Amino acid sequence: MQKIAVIGCGTMGLGIAQIAAMQQHQVYVYDSNPIALQNAKIKLQKTLDSLVEKTKITNEQSLLYFQQVNWCEQIENISNCDLVIEAIIEDFEIKKQIFAKINQLVSPQCIIASNTSSLSITSLAACVSHPQRFIGIHFFNPAPIMPLVEIIPAIQTDTNTISTATAIVSNWKKTIVQAKDTPGFIVNRVARPYYGEAIRIYEEGIATKEQIDQIMRNEGGFRMGPFELMDFIGHDVNYAVTETVWKAFYFNSKYTPSFSQKRLVEAGYLGKKTGRGFYIENESKDKLIEVDSELSRTVFERILCMLLHEAADALYYKIASRDDIDMAMAKGVNYPKGLLQWADDFGIEKCVSILDYYFDYYHEERYRCSVLLRNMANDRINFYN
Repeated sequence: MQKIAVIGCGTMGLGIAQIAAMQQHQVYVYDSNPIALQNAKIKLQKTLDSLVEKTKITNEQSLLYFQQVNWCEQIENISNCDLVIEAIIEDFEIKKQIFAKINQLVSPQCIIASNTSSLSITSLAACVSHPQRFIGIHFFNPAPIMPLVEIIPAIQTDTNTISTATAIVSNWKKTIVQAKDTPGFIVNRVARPYYGEAIRIYEEGIATKEQIDQIMRNEGGFRMGPFELMDFIGHDVNYAVTETVWKAFYFNSKYTPSFSQKRLVEAGYLGKKTGRGFYIENESKDKLIEVDSELSRTVFERILCMLLHEAADALYYKIASRDDIDMAMAKGVNYPKGLLQWADDFGIEKCVSILDYYFDYYHEERYRCSVLLRNMANDRINFYN
């Protein structure tokens, strides 16, 4: 049984700790804030109690899982762990400092991992000695519920680290996809247009946020519209990922952040967590709005084609396999279907035509059609034969 350390006891760190404990690992949760640790301890107990009430686990299991977790105010307590997963704030310099401490404590055989959603795994790996044992293990929130985990090797990561990390997470009953170490990996890169293009349409006054959300739910079958989803994720988190990906891609206009979301962050209107974002808490978002059929089609196709374009580009640049890209979007953000399969169903030639229309209209690089999509349209082939 491997000993697992989790650095950080926020929502994500606590979720990872719960997963590991429920797989009967000895878990060591470290946080520099003792109050945060105490709160996390209370939250975990409440979560386990809830699972007992729902008859998903027994009282005996709840007690066992809770006892598996060691709450550490001193980072030295993690020294004998076999795997350390960092899940702290998305700030490279702060992560660099924590990895320097971890590096001094654990054995050279200990796998060190980051749960970062968008920072370079290669840069983080360079912060430790024996960087071949460093890897990205990216969970999705809430970690105990969401099935997907992205495994991201750094340039320095060796095959043994990849196979060991994959085996451990697989035993946690997670669906694993492997991604190249590029900004946003799979999900946070490919999903950017769902937010960015929706905001662009809203800022241009083409449709209201309520109309856009309703269109994407009704026409696309998405569980949440983009504005609802941004409120749910939190604008501090969503904006930070967008900005990180944009900067990391040398300010590529496909990923440009929006002033509308930036202003919400500046105002402290972070969405569900603060009671106000694009929507005000308890404001009805389900009231049916009358939307012109042409507007509905225009909005849906514009956002969808930008998503299909991004998924195709990820495949073209070998960020991940076709199947892993589709699996990631279906399991990581609950899209109705994999985007490459959706491209086949929608029509690749039609997608290229729509992207070309917006490129001609705006003369912006963000609408320049993926080389792969154009070649496939020309050759009349699909992603799935």
